[in-house]
Amino acid sequence: MTAENAVNFSELVNKNKQTLARLKESPRLLLHRRDGEDLVLTTAARAEQDQTVVSAATRMLAAMARREPGSMELLLDILPDAFPWVRFLPEPDVHAFAVELVDTMRAADSIGNSASVAQLLVAWQHTAEIHSDPELFEALSRDHDADYGPVPDPRGVA
Repeated sequence: MTAENAVNFSELVNKNKQTLARLKESPRLLLHRRDGEDLVLTTAARAEQDQTVVSAATRMLAAMARREPGSMELLLDILPDAFPWVRFLPEPDVHAFAVELVDTMRAADSIGNSASVAQLLVAWQHTAEIHSDPELFEALSRDHDADYGPVPDPRGVA
């Protein structure tokens, strides 16, 4: 968001009419908070439009991936354009990522919550980062013969 679409949260509290009037000029307003995570303010209609667009794109992608055999190859071909880091993944992992992405997007869309998609993208990107660094990959994939004993139940640790 641009600077003109951002205000301090206190402006919303102290000058609520003027601040809310800015939503007529911009679909979203970024609210900076001093003691917490920034917020995004939008209208319910805009949020519903956004969800409709994401849902439609998800359904189209899922339908495309399920169609003819060439569809998955097309998806695999365009993934590096959308996610350049997939170039570091081994070929089987690129396919696994594509399948998991489509399936997770469909499931997330069905409940209206995209947090699982965001987590999936972060996890696969971290996997790509490991593959991009030979020393890190070797250290993490090496067999470790040491047995450090049973792991305590984390719920019992204070």
